[in-house]
Amino acid sequence: MGFSFFASRAAARFLEDVRRPAGVSTAALLLTAASGGGIVAYADSSRPEDASGPPQQDVPRKKKVVVLGTGWGGTSFLKNLDCSRYDVKVISPRNYFAFTPLLPSVTCGTVEARSIVEPIRRMFEKKNKDVAYYEAECFKIDATKKAVHCRSAVGTNLDGNGDFEVDYDYLVVALGATVNTFNTPGVMEHCHFLKEVEDAQKIRKSVLDCFEKASLPNISEEEKRKILHFVVIGGGPTGVEFTAELHDFLVEDLVKIYPAIQDFVKITIIQSGEHILNTFDERIAAFAETKFQRDGIEVNTGFRVLKVSDDFITVKNKSTGGEILVPYGMAIWSAGIGTRPVIMDFMNQVGQAKRRALATNEWLRVRETDGVYAIGDCSSISQRKIMEDISTIFKVADKDNSGTLTLKEISDILEDICIRYPQVELYMKSMHMLDIADLIASGVGDSHKESMVVDIEEFKKALCHVDSQVKTVPATAQVAAQQGYYLADCFNKMDHCKEHPEGPLRLSGSGGDHHNFRPFRYKHLGQFAPLGGEQAAAELPGDWVSMGHSTQWLWYSVYASKQVSWRTRVLVVSDWTRRFIFGRDSSRI
Repeated sequence: MGFSFFASRAAARFLEDVRRPAGVSTAALLLTAASGGGIVAYADSSRPEDASGPPQQDVPRKKKVVVLGTGWGGTSFLKNLDCSRYDVKVISPRNYFAFTPLLPSVTCGTVEARSIVEPIRRMFEKKNKDVAYYEAECFKIDATKKAVHCRSAVGTNLDGNGDFEVDYDYLVVALGATVNTFNTPGVMEHCHFLKEVEDAQKIRKSVLDCFEKASLPNISEEEKRKILHFVVIGGGPTGVEFTAELHDFLVEDLVKIYPAIQDFVKITIIQSGEHILNTFDERIAAFAETKFQRDGIEVNTGFRVLKVSDDFITVKNKSTGGEILVPYGMAIWSAGIGTRPVIMDFMNQVGQAKRRALATNEWLRVRETDGVYAIGDCSSISQRKIMEDISTIFKVADKDNSGTLTLKEISDILEDICIRYPQVELYMKSMHMLDIADLIASGVGDSHKESMVVDIEEFKKALCHVDSQVKTVPATAQVAAQQGYYLADCFNKMDHCKEHPEGPLRLSGSGGDHHNFRPFRYKHLGQFAPLGGEQAAAELPGDWVSMGHSTQWLWYSVYASKQVSWRTRVLVVSDWTRRFIFGRDSSRI
């Protein structure tokens, strides 16, 4: 009753203060006072045509940005994107980000699975980002209608299925890659893979299953040797890291609780190339092979897997051509990455059939598309060759239209050339050239560098070998993260750079104006290879190679610092500490 009294008094004061302006039609004043409270509402039934005041302006619609994938590329893009500028939607069947370099550690319990994952929604909430997330899988990209078709695994619509469609203005494809079996028979049916957290958990259970099965009283010694033979197919970083983790798990933990069968355990690496870790420095590859042989790990290089059955792996010696049957208890396939079906379908749409990854330009935009960008393992940057634009470059540099170039004219656009064509700097470095004069002199001779003048043919001759240094970026987490950060920065500056371009001169086509952005440039920060026994190898910038126990501690510090949140950082470090004190858990959960 008290509330009604005060509400009525307030309403009375409101009515006393209201004055209807001249020329305004009758207004409706509505006063409602209920026993439990009072509500006052005033509504003007019409607005005079000559009423003063600025008209309301329509708020411009935000551009729709759809991100496919929550891996390294997609997460890096979302973390650095100014989401207030766009209407952002994220679509992925995985509602978390996984720190994939630690997946080998998850396979053996060195690190728990939940310690290396961070929920995507939690990442958005912590950074106050207005982002919509849909847990679904994209199965078709329609570049013509600028829409993606998705299928939810957690719910259905009124039609009885989980299909829905999301349109976009800009699409960022960061779907990663899948395993590549090279159509080897039996691989999909009999081998484990190591691409997802679920794969690591399956491997952990299978390892323990092998030991429990070999411990049964009705198993012969021959069967025990077969069951406890672990074969890793692929000697790249993933295969080597898993082999090292498995060896530590066996030696430090399992042989202590399975003493009766420890003599039957064997680990074998099968590598098609001549060396394992062939993407690393030769010194690291030799160190890894020597250490594995010393640890009792059999390293078979120069062998190609022909077929995998339930009991045997058929391999072929590439040097002799002979075939060998290898009995095994568990096989892990880590021999390369392949293209996802949705990416293959999209490549067929945009005229990129028979490729292994989406071709993008140096600004990460998918070629022959509008508003579609691709980052990470599902894409490959097609670096434009300088010889394709050599005539335009000559024309732009020849400001006086003399038909020749002086050294100064070339130097004036040298920075733009090096930004647009990074192979120029790489070539000069490989040939130990100090400046552009050395490069031009290689085509016209060493005499009179200061007064050097070249025509179009001499200019072509000087640069004809530069494109031999065109490099492709590797399919690594480091590359995907840098691409995501770069693309987010471009989106954040898109409006500004349209008015104030930051990129180099356009040296293709007609040339003249500037690109809006500088092209993406990958900066290699080094790579690690844990080799077990608290030893690791590192290849760092500046041709610095480090191997041994100290490098393992460097690996610990770097991987702890690279975690995406303090929560996962604390969990990973605590898992490492727990393993040092108590060992790895051998429970089959």
